[in-house]
Order: sequence, then C-alpha cells, then structure tokens
Amino acid sequence: MTVSDKPNDRHTPPFGIIRRFSVYMKPYRYSLLLCLVLVLIVTALGLLKPILIGNAIDDCITGENAATLPPDVRFSMLLHSALLYAIVLLALFLLSRWEYLIMQETGQKIIYDLRNDLFKHTEGLSMRFFDTTPVGKIVTRITNDAESINEVFSSTLVSLFQNLTKVIGFAAIMLFLNIRMALWSFAALPAAIVLTILFRLLSRRAFRITRNKLTELNTFLSEHISGMQLIQLFAQEKRKETEFRGKSDELYRASYRELLVNAFFRPLIYMVSIFALVIVVIVGSHNVLSGVITIGTLYIFLQYIVSFFGPIEELAEQFSTIQSAIASAEKIFSLFDETPQIQERSDPVRLPAIRGRIEFDHVWFAYQSEDWVLKDVSFVIEPGQRVAFVGATGAGKSSILNLIGRYYDIQRGSIRLDGIDIRDLPLDQLRASIGQVQQDVFLFSGDIRRNIKLLDDISDADMIQAATDVNATRFIDNLPNQYNEPVGERGASLSSGQRQLLSFARTLAHDPAILILDEATSNIDTETEQWIQDALVRLMEGRTSIMVAHRLSTIQHVDLIMVMHHGRIREQGTHQELLAINGIYKKLYLIQLAAEN
Repeated sequence: MTVSDKPNDRHTPPFGIIRRFSVYMKPYRYSLLLCLVLVLIVTALGLLKPILIGNAIDDCITGENAATLPPDVRFSMLLHSALLYAIVLLALFLLSRWEYLIMQETGQKIIYDLRNDLFKHTEGLSMRFFDTTPVGKIVTRITNDAESINEVFSSTLVSLFQNLTKVIGFAAIMLFLNIRMALWSFAALPAAIVLTILFRLLSRRAFRITRNKLTELNTFLSEHISGMQLIQLFAQEKRKETEFRGKSDELYRASYRELLVNAFFRPLIYMVSIFALVIVVIVGSHNVLSGVITIGTLYIFLQYIVSFFGPIEELAEQFSTIQSAIASAEKIFSLFDETPQIQERSDPVRLPAIRGRIEFDHVWFAYQSEDWVLKDVSFVIEPGQRVAFVGATGAGKSSILNLIGRYYDIQRGSIRLDGIDIRDLPLDQLRASIGQVQQDVFLFSGDIRRNIKLLDDISDADMIQAATDVNATRFIDNLPNQYNEPVGERGASLSSGQRQLLSFARTLAHDPAILILDEATSNIDTETEQWIQDALVRLMEGRTSIMVAHRLSTIQHVDLIMVMHHGRIREQGTHQELLAINGIYKKLYLIQLAAEN
C-alpha cells in the first residue's frame, strides 16, 4: 500500500483529523488557552472602539445634554474620551503582539514535533513501502504538507477564532442597542451564509486537487533531478522538458481554478456588505429623524455593519486555508497510517553477544504473491566462515542478503541467527550486528568524518584506524581538508573506488559481527581493486562474511561457494570442488575466463 494522492479516494472526516491532531496540541494547551484568552480581550477592545466614539458624539456633540454643557466641560469630556481611546489602542497593540508571538512560537513547536514524528515513523517503515512509493511523495508530506499545517497555527487559527468572536460580538451589541435595527442589518446575512458554504465546498475540492498536482510535480522533480546524468546521456532533455511543462501546466490550471473561486467570492461578499450598509443608512436615518436612536448609536451601527462582513469574508478564506491544511493533514496521516510490514515482537529475545551463525531452514520467499524468488533454500554458515553466493541475475542472491537483515519477511521456513529465529530478535540488535557494503555506495552530504562515523559515538582514533586498515587513508590524506573534506550529494566529488573504500571504513569502524558484501568490487579500476582486495582481508577477519559477486576471480579464496539457480541452491563447495563437479559453476567460470582473455 502506498500513500494515496487520488482526489476520489476515501478521506478522513475533518473532525477525525482534528481529533488526531489534538495529540500534538495537548502539550501546549496552556499556551493555546492563554492565546485564546488574549484573543477574547483583543476582540472586546476592538468592539469597544466604536462605542467610545459613539458615546462621545452623543455626550459631547449632538446629544440633548451636550448643548447645555459649557464648552470647556465638553472639551474636557472629549479629551477624556480621546485619552481612553488611546489607552484602548495601546492595549490592543501590546496584547495583539503578545498573542501573535505566543501563537507563532506554539505553532512552530507543534509542527516541529509533527515533522520529527513523521520522519521517525517513515524511518521505521519496511523496505517494501520505499520500493513502491516515490521519494517525491514522501518529501512532500514531510515538507510542503507540514508547512501547510504550520500556516494554520501561525496565522489562521487565531484569526479564525477572533473573527468568530467578532461576528458574535457585533451581533450581540447591535441587538442590545436596537433589536429592530439589528434585524434590518442582518437582512443580507442569509446570502452571505449561502455564499460562504458554497465557497467552502468549492475551495476544499480545489485545494485538494492543487495539493495532488504539487505532489506529482515534486515526485517528477525528485526522480528526474536524481537521474539527470541518464537524461543527458541519452539526450532526453527536450522530452523531459515537455513532460515537466505538462505537469507544471496541470499545477497551474489547478492553482488558477483555486484563484477563480477566491476571485468570485470576495466581490460577492463585498456586494452583500454594501447592500447591508445601504439598509442601515436608510433605516438608521429614518430612526434618527424619528428620535428612535441617536446619531451616536447610528455611528456605532454603521461602524459595526462595515466591520461585520469583513470577518465573514475572512472566515470563508480562513476556512479555505483550513481546508488546504485538512487536505495536507489527510495525506500526512495517511503516511502515519502506513504500518511497517516488519513487526518486532513485544518481548524480543536479546542475545548477550552475536557470534554470527546463520541458518536458512527451508526458506520460501516472494516479493509479490507467490512469485517465488527463493524456493526451499536451506544452508548453514558457521561463525567466522567466509561464504559467497554466485549465479545468474535474478537467481535470488541479493534477496538472501536482504532477508538476513530482515528487511523483508519470508513466507515459509525460518532464518536463525545463533539458533534464534530472527523474527524473535530485536531489530536494532539484528541490524547493528550486520555491516553491509553494496555496489552502489550511498554517501551523505557533509564531510568524510560524518560519512564514516554516521554521527555515532566513534572516537577519531577508531575512525582513523578503520580508514587506515581498509586503505582509505591513501586518498583521504591527500585531500585538502582530510577528514573534514566536504562530500557532495551522494559523494559525486569522489571516484567510485574512493566511495567504496569509505564504505569499507564505515563498516569496519562500526565493528559488525556479520559482514555482507553485495557486488562490492564491481566497476572498480585495477589499482583501486588491489587496495580493496587488501581491505577485504582485514574486513573479513574474525567475522562471518557473506559475498555476492559476478566476478568469480574475487571469491576463489572463500571457505564456501553456493551456486544459485532459479531460486534454489544447485551446487556448493570450494572453488576447486565446484570446478571438479563440472556443473553450473564451472560453466560460469569458463565463460568469464574466456571473456577476460
């Protein structure tokens, strides 16, 4: 199962997403509560501003008692109202800044926890998941989708609550001042509600499609930038550019549809607000002339009705932002819902030490259904023994190596390490006991030191000793910065032989009980191969060593050679014994011998 990106797939209900996300909000509940309290205070102060001015108009300028007051008293009252208004503005500024800082910090912490948990969960998924899921999708989940949720916490969540309280506050105060006029003011509200609901439905679908197209584009970029050398090698730049333009165009159209939804909604809500304002002016003017309300009350209504539809408009847009975050959260939690196929026992058996005895007991294995890659395979590798697997491509050699580290689980039989089924061992102990060197060496961006230590607690002395033992110092000592020499992505600045020697040093520095070499000496120049062969002797010393090699000349010194054919072990013995059998191994050997000559 892979992370789905199809817009028609079954989606988690919004309340289910909020419930799951509340786990990340819980540790910061007091900060969030403080923020909400501050929002309420800020909203109340915002509602108070028109009331202060309206009261000042009635008390000091147009009211019945204003004309009887001496000018100096009226001026003093106006100054008092202005001072109070200034205090409200200052309090608004300080409290809103405080609320903003708290929410920004809390939002960043929540997304930090989410992103770390998501990466940790992804690390624990089985290799089969990575076999079937493009890297671009996973990167999008951990970066773009997480950042989309961050936008909700950094701005939208507070604004949403603030706008809700504003709308409720405006309505409550207008009803308190004059019920009849308030009801006239709300005449346009049903139209605004219908538009908001329609906008929410359309925007959610538009946002989801946009997220899908963004994921597809990121996946395309991840795959093709990694394979740029192959694209240039086969002169496919124009065709790939056309493909990219197609996917970019799909994202553009999806984003444009999203913009169209917003572009129609804003003017429509604005028209509704103007219609409501006209109603207030007409009805309010009539009430003022009739003596039902004061000019100050009309001012408050005008200010409130102008401000009333602004929060409604923002609420709809914030709902669309939340819809985008929900769409992103759906995809994030779909990744969280991926369960590792390799499950560790709740009470695993932890060995005091790994000796390195490996036993395959009638093992059957298939990557898909019953398309068997290994068929009834049985063998025993004793501690410290050096064993090689040979055979044609697809015979099952590399699958055996993957099964020893339990990157996949077998369907039948059992695999035992030191007499214990590997399914009963803790994964960390099992995999820490295995040092694997592959044909395609992966190096991280950083420096030589980091790529040998892998950030583990390995001393510099042990690192240098490991590099010396595998002949890696032959080129490291000649680098300008030696162990601090920068290593580019995938080690592109180093030759294939240098990368291979670094992988040997890395393996030796971690001192595994079992050594696995998967085509570790292929595609290496003659001089470097001599260094590597010398390094292999040191690597294998005192360890159970398992090799897979197409070049039979590199495995003649091992203790046991097993010949794989169509998922079964057809022959086994030493190099000389297998030549004497005059079977599959001898045919392979003669073919390679003829090719070399």
